[in-house]
Amino acid sequence: MKHPAKDVARRVVQDQENGSRKAIIEELFYDFNRSRVQIYKMNFIRGIMFGIGSALGGTVIVALLLWLLSIAAQSFTPATDFFTNVNDAVKNAARSSE
Repeated sequence: MKHPAKDVARRVVQDQENGSRKAIIEELFYDFNRSRVQIYKMNFIRGIMFGIGSALGGTVIVALLLWLLSIAAQSFTPATDFFTNVNDAVKNAARSSE
């Protein structure tokens, strides 16, 4: 049987610990970065690097998926025929629209 009072007490203690951790982290952050300009510069550079990393990571993942699909299509003959037909249809549609 659960005791609601124990659950509430445990949640209160956990919330206090989380609040204390957050306060300590904020205090350390402001100790290391006293200037708003420095914080803005750091966050700007961090954002640029995050964007570049996301673009590179996405490119690598898409390239790997395409590579794996090409290997799977070569080893599975009906899939190869299907993709060849789709490719031909797209090329013919592009030629007819020109």
